[in-house]
Amino acid sequence: MRIKKSLTISAIAMAAALTLGACAGTPEETAPPVEDVSFDAGTTMAKLNEAGKITIGTKFTQPLFGQVDADGNPQGFDVEIGKLIAAKLGIPADGITWTETVSANREPFIEAGEVDLVIATYTINDERKEKIAFAGPYYSAGQDILVLAGNPKGIEGPEDLEGLAVCTVTGSTSEANIKEYTDNIIAATDYADCLEPLRSGTVDAVTTDNVILAGLADQNAPEFEVVNAPFTEEPYGIGLAKDDTDFRDFINDVLEESYEDGSWAAAWEATAGKVLDTPTPPAVDRY
Repeated sequence: MRIKKSLTISAIAMAAALTLGACAGTPEETAPPVEDVSFDAGTTMAKLNEAGKITIGTKFTQPLFGQVDADGNPQGFDVEIGKLIAAKLGIPADGITWTETVSANREPFIEAGEVDLVIATYTINDERKEKIAFAGPYYSAGQDILVLAGNPKGIEGPEDLEGLAVCTVTGSTSEANIKEYTDNIIAATDYADCLEPLRSGTVDAVTTDNVILAGLADQNAPEFEVVNAPFTEEPYGIGLAKDDTDFRDFINDVLEESYEDGSWAAAWEATAGKVLDTPTPPAVDRY
């Protein structure tokens, strides 16, 4: 992945990224619902279609992917992917209930049935597959490092973090990955909570996926910069109930259709594409 612009972008670009095409009032109808759609009786798709509503977990403080606007409406690429799926179920944007999910509660919310889906910069891995199922991936990121502008510590990669204090989020893949390089880890609930410790020098770096760090740097320009040396592959998936194969297959079909008809690219360009180049979508893994 290549950053479209310098990570210390102008205030004008920052405002555009935060707006993310939002409109006041009800959620924007970027993906009109399919009319006269029908599903096999007893499937999750049929139940959601009949109810005319769906509950989707996403992040509320994640620039570019999931962040609430001034009216309290979530905006971002993950949100747009949720709207695409809802539309194929015949559900309009105002039929979506958005529930805030942070890294630590994504699997519990799915297992407890509090949400129908989680679309929240959610890396697919085997440990999580023991509890839930994933559709996708619909995007592939890579873990990177955020530092103060000018990189005063000279951090060029994870190997330089030994002995330094690093902030990341509890329960995230990033937390597990960075333990290989340092045991001086400050765990937070949200990545935005890591910024003040970085400003104050309480920590030397913040680590998570490069696209998340790019959003934080953009939102807080010109305070921070991304080292731009990704050291993992993080395929983002859509979390759902573990044994709901029919629903997972349906979502995978929706994703592949969105790759072909341009709606995936349109969703990217209206959100994360304000800051980042449009990537090639990853192949869906129908495991």
